[in-house]
Amino acid sequence: MAKDAVKKIKIQIAAGKATPAPPVGTALGPAGINLGDFCNQFNEATRDKMGDILPVEITVNEDRSFSFVVKTPPAAFLIKKACGIKKGSVNGKNETVATLSKDKLREIAETKLPDLNCYTVDEAMKIIEGTARNMGVKVEE
Repeated sequence: MAKDAVKKIKIQIAAGKATPAPPVGTALGPAGINLGDFCNQFNEATRDKMGDILPVEITVNEDRSFSFVVKTPPAAFLIKKACGIKKGSVNGKNETVATLSKDKLREIAETKLPDLNCYTVDEAMKIIEGTARNMGVKVEE
């Protein structure tokens, strides 16, 4: 955090669709930043990723200025999108709701790599595969 940063806020927003209404307004309103400015900047920065849910980390400074970093979409969101399913299984290990190919798994791992706690695509694939297994998505060998 910079020395004049007073608060860090993390929220997930649909790309290109931030509005001052909740959840954005409720999360950022108490911090005192200009909601209109944030929404315009966020929507402009994420216009090319329309339809995705994106985690964003907002740093609020003492003078109420702000900066934000847009992260990659959550792994579960990417898996559901790749499989074309609405939600994962309630009982993940014992119930299979979809199948994911190794190629799709690698694609998701490459997308998530910058935000994961690993260095190689193979390590990232293991993390994503674990998430998929918990969702009831079987990964093809």
